[in-house]
Amino acid sequence: MDTVFGVKYDGGVIIAADQGNARSILMYQKNLDKVVPLSSHSALGISGPNSDLVNFSEYVQKNIALYELSNDGMKLSTHAQANFMRGELAAALRRGPYQVNVLLGGYDAGAESSSLYFLDYMASLQKVNYGCQGYASSFCLSIMDRDWKEGLTEDEAIAIVEHCMKELQTRFLIAQPNFIIKVIDKDGVKVAKFGADPADT
Repeated sequence: MDTVFGVKYDGGVIIAADQGNARSILMYQKNLDKVVPLSSHSALGISGPNSDLVNFSEYVQKNIALYELSNDGMKLSTHAQANFMRGELAAALRRGPYQVNVLLGGYDAGAESSSLYFLDYMASLQKVNYGCQGYASSFCLSIMDRDWKEGLTEDEAIAIVEHCMKELQTRFLIAQPNFIIKVIDKDGVKVAKFGADPADT
């Protein structure tokens, strides 16, 4: 029942996710951060069972950090990070699949451009301008399709994501009261808004 949104704008990417940690009929947590920084200028919005969510995101995060340490500080581009994840998910399909669907957003300082990638548990990878993971796609892809345009500003991109959240809270059967929104741009990864503080344990 997880929800992840991503919107690319001129100079960055917005990634948002619901903050619920639930299984079956139980809600365990309402302040989980499902938008995980992978590097200084990339973040992963991830949905799936909590065990796979944590396992896969930390595995990718640590391998990207290891690559940087092993190669004199050279950073992987967002495109390279997306293809690394795609390879790992494809390999895992044959032995024990990760039940995760992700949106990867990043800003590449060398190219001075941002990018957003859609990746599902079947290791299907696509570069997109906007995307949803989860049941939210049934409600929100039409909103994104109507409202997204070339040259969006950061505020306009956040407004699209907030419109999607409002639509879910109005029409979706499952209550998702808290969302976290993060911005990835030339200044790095930062939190724009959250419904519940992830640091509040």
